[in-house]
Amino acid sequence: MILKLKRKFTLINMALVLVVLLIVFSALCLSTYRQQLQSADHALNQLLLRSDEPTSKFEISKPTARSDQPQRSDSLIAGFVVVIDESGELSVLVGDSVSVSDEIAQSVAETALDSDSSSGLIRAYSLRYLRVVENGETRIAFVDVSDDLSEMAELIVTSLLVGVLGIAAFFFISLFLANWALRPVAKAWSQQKQFVADASHELKTPLTVILANQKILLAHPERTIGEESQWIKNTQSESNRMKSLVEDMLFLAKSDSQQAKQALSAINFSDLVQGALLSFASVAFEANVRMEDEIQPDVTLLGDESQLRRLCAILIDNAVKYAGRGGAVHAELQSDGANCRLYVNNTGAPISAEELPHLFERFYRADRARSAGGFGLGLSIAESIVHSHGGRIWADSGAAEGTTFHVTLPVCAEGKHRSKKEC
Repeated sequence: MILKLKRKFTLINMALVLVVLLIVFSALCLSTYRQQLQSADHALNQLLLRSDEPTSKFEISKPTARSDQPQRSDSLIAGFVVVIDESGELSVLVGDSVSVSDEIAQSVAETALDSDSSSGLIRAYSLRYLRVVENGETRIAFVDVSDDLSEMAELIVTSLLVGVLGIAAFFFISLFLANWALRPVAKAWSQQKQFVADASHELKTPLTVILANQKILLAHPERTIGEESQWIKNTQSESNRMKSLVEDMLFLAKSDSQQAKQALSAINFSDLVQGALLSFASVAFEANVRMEDEIQPDVTLLGDESQLRRLCAILIDNAVKYAGRGGAVHAELQSDGANCRLYVNNTGAPISAEELPHLFERFYRADRARSAGGFGLGLSIAESIVHSHGGRIWADSGAAEGTTFHVTLPVCAEGKHRSKKEC
């Protein structure tokens, strides 16, 4: 699909560029042609007006008043006039700058007389003519336009050459722009396919267990519920696991479409973080993990209490899982008045630099996380909650300091689902 979209994007760009080039070069050629035509018509009219006057030279001298400046004569125009009287006798009037034989003059005059139009172009001789009839006398003015025709031909060739080179250059530019513009789309498409594949795999496991348990139960219909309680409990556990996965995916889908509803209220975030730490105290005790905290009291912000509680639970649960037996989890909350900052640090094996950029990807679980269970959606949900509240979340890790998740939330800011009026 991405390849087809890239081709379509490139073809559309090329078509638009081709249309623009055609319009520009057509307008240039048409404008040049009209200027040449006007210049030729002016020269033809000058020849006809002065065909009875004696030829004179245009003198270049010290500038004088316009009324005293002699007019350019027809001798300075590369043209001539053919006069045909009432008896049909033909005579040729030429200036000093033109030489034409009687045969050619006779030939072009006949061509002009045979034409239905009073003006036109005799391409064989590169002559443009204008025919007028006055008092029974026919006058035909001819002017040489060979330079105009050569200029127009050169302009057309240059336009074609520039157009071809321009289209070729823009083709490669379009390919680059298509790759650049569609890179996020390709990434999103790849992530979507990976998401569907991972979700299908995660849903398949509990479904397989449930179907197997049901098959065992159906194989022994004579046994009581107490006798088969092991398989029933196992089915219940896998059903709850699948329900949790579906709810997580539904939450992320709603967040992506900005349909996740938020019940905004003023929340004592200090109490909320402290409560989350207390709820995991028993889990940490069983895992032989020491929990420490440094919570600034009465840090209040505007947000969705259930979502922020889930954010804290995800981060603390993740820290306890990977702290290792005998390790420690340290949570810290601070506020500078405009923003509050939550730090959740745990000891244990550090996360490699290659894995850090992928931690918040959906279903991403590095080798170190596979043994801890889960679906790989927790940190993605945490990131979605933080972003919906107008904040930032990131992680860093090292062998000495352990792994730390940083969360910055505005105490009162404009997020996806709130306005400043609600602060």
